[in-house]
Amino acid sequence: MPDYSIALQMKNISKSFGPVQANRNVDLDVRHGEILAILGENGSGKTTLMNMIAGIYYPDEGQIFVNGEEATIRSPKDAFRYGIGMIHQHFKLVDVFTAAENIVLGINEGNRFDLAETEEKVAEITRKYHFEMDPRKKVYDMAVSEKQTVEILKVLYRGADILILDEPTAVLTPQEIDKLFAVLRKMREDGKSIIIITHKLHEVMAISDRVAVLRKGEHIATVETANTTESALTEMMVGKKVVLNIERSEPKNPADRLCIEGLSLKNQEGTQILDHVSFTARSGEILGIAGIAGSGQKELLEAIAGLQHLEEGSLIFHNPKKDQPVTFFHKNLHRVKQLAAEGAFRYEDGETVSFAGKTDKEIRALVNDGKVFFKEDEIIDLRDRTPLEIRELGIRLSFVPEDRLGMGLVGNMDIVDNMMLRSYRKGKSMFVDRTKPGALADKIIHDLEVVTPSAHTPVRRLSGGNVQKILVGREIASNPTVLMVAYPVRGLDINSSYTIYNLLNDQKKKGVAVICVGEDLDVLLELCDKILVLNSGKVAGIVDARTTTKEKLGLMMTGLTEDKNE
Repeated sequence: MPDYSIALQMKNISKSFGPVQANRNVDLDVRHGEILAILGENGSGKTTLMNMIAGIYYPDEGQIFVNGEEATIRSPKDAFRYGIGMIHQHFKLVDVFTAAENIVLGINEGNRFDLAETEEKVAEITRKYHFEMDPRKKVYDMAVSEKQTVEILKVLYRGADILILDEPTAVLTPQEIDKLFAVLRKMREDGKSIIIITHKLHEVMAISDRVAVLRKGEHIATVETANTTESALTEMMVGKKVVLNIERSEPKNPADRLCIEGLSLKNQEGTQILDHVSFTARSGEILGIAGIAGSGQKELLEAIAGLQHLEEGSLIFHNPKKDQPVTFFHKNLHRVKQLAAEGAFRYEDGETVSFAGKTDKEIRALVNDGKVFFKEDEIIDLRDRTPLEIRELGIRLSFVPEDRLGMGLVGNMDIVDNMMLRSYRKGKSMFVDRTKPGALADKIIHDLEVVTPSAHTPVRRLSGGNVQKILVGREIASNPTVLMVAYPVRGLDINSSYTIYNLLNDQKKKGVAVICVGEDLDVLLELCDKILVLNSGKVAGIVDARTTTKEKLGLMMTGLTEDKNE
């Protein structure tokens, strides 16, 4: 007899993609009126499993039952017919349409719909579950949380009783997360079945009734949330004990490295993205950057890296050079002569260097003998310099962009070739020594536990989490003076995330100035020394991470406080 307390059940589900086994004989169920969290490392098969429920993939083997009856789900439309809807992390909305228009989009294709009737039905759903939504509001005028609400309303409007949410809190403020969780609890009370995919263990403990753990494509266990702990869940995911602590060291001898003053930036449409942003990144510190999606976080890092043209402002880099010998590495003869003329050098005995009367050959010999030293740190204006120009100035600035395969890595190249990207120079032969890049690739694969057939696998064939590991590993391996990372653990499992956090802290201990754009405020508070909060492209404040609160950060992100500094 079917168990009618079970809303959805998967029996012996298996799915392969060529030689890769994504899921193997998975048994899983979700009950009526419960919130089930799905946990697992990168590559554990949780997204593939949910995509089979949502009709994006079809299982190779096994059965799916909805309310005790076997279901055949070959498309998202099939899923909707069974009352299943999935809310993806990346929203699928038309910006110029209203909420109501987006909600009915694709229903009764080719037929007109009654807008007033739709708006009333949407309003009824919002009242029932305590959503805050104007059905007539255009998507382009909405905050991120409102767009997510529209996506949830879309599946509810279609009659979904089983909802799958993929990383639903990734871009929300603490206040917005609280509101979302209140809505989900109300839906649970109404008998809805909710499945959440997330990497945030504290949220799993706060919102779920049960937790299903996957490892290497197999279902390890489903446990009652009230009877488990974060450490126990992590051990089930990884198969060994994992320490979930971020060791925040105290800064030692911090010094100004990157001084940003009045930085402003517009996009191609003329919209102000950054508005007179000012801050200083210091050696041996981690500066976190927080803000709701679209506040200018990624554009700020791109501007510093030389990938955006500034409207105004200055980017002053204090290159640590005092008492270091001058070399021609990343420096041409013209630049060395220029710095000498500016009085930037000294001899071993402290006397100021003058190259007057010396030939180019004599200057090269003197410098290469290591007899010329920098008097002070080198002050360089980075404004409107390209990444190549920055590199040729001898500045070790590493950048992990949000767009992994668009800006960070080349998808069609293998891991070894992506290690070599920093070494390519105009005019140099492409027939370069692959030994060192190959060794680096192998080290990153080993140290960061990258799941890949080999170092010669094209990057585009790897999962998003493994691509991120490769990119972060490569940039750290370049021994940066300034390290900028945008969402460095997005898509990573909890074990890999903590590996990255510890790597960032190791860089801090080495005296690197680290700038980290993050979306998990709990992590920023544990990891960073200071946190800069952006709101609509402006600095809402710079606070001490040791003394501020997540709630205060959330208020600053939404512009509901006038605090500027602590």
